[in-house]
Amino acid sequence: MSQTNTANDTSVLSRLGTLVVIPWAGAHHEDGQDMPFLMAYSLGDGVGGPAAVQETVHAVAHEAGLPVGGMILDVSRAANPPVKVLVEGGKAVLTMPYLHVTCPVPDQWVTAARQRGTVYVILSGRPWPEAVPGQEVTEETLMAFVGDEDTLGAGAHVLVPVSTLRL
Repeated sequence: MSQTNTANDTSVLSRLGTLVVIPWAGAHHEDGQDMPFLMAYSLGDGVGGPAAVQETVHAVAHEAGLPVGGMILDVSRAANPPVKVLVEGGKAVLTMPYLHVTCPVPDQWVTAARQRGTVYVILSGRPWPEAVPGQEVTEETLMAFVGDEDTLGAGAHVLVPVSTLRL
């Protein structure tokens, strides 16, 4: 996991608190092939505590034109997509409003990203204070959080084309 906060609007960042990004890859229900996922979530440690996170995430998603509640937005046709993912050297760089982060990703994730050409990004409106950077998150814990109805319904879901450095 990795985290970085970058933005000019300190009131939004102060309500979001610490933003963390976690990568994983796994079989997608539609075709059984690996899908690379990146999920950005707050630890809930911002001004207003965990209660303010969901409202703030929804405002950020609305500002960026991202739907909340389970609908998946494919930004591949957007002229200026609000979410971008660069994959290079075993790392993913996720750029979206209020977040720019470089996240180490496993080989399985990189392979899935290159094969699919897209990454499934989730901006979670549900804080996850137990999943702090530096502490291991088990697959069971991750799947329980991600698969929870509250997590799915409170987040923005985006399919983002994979970018690479072109020399």
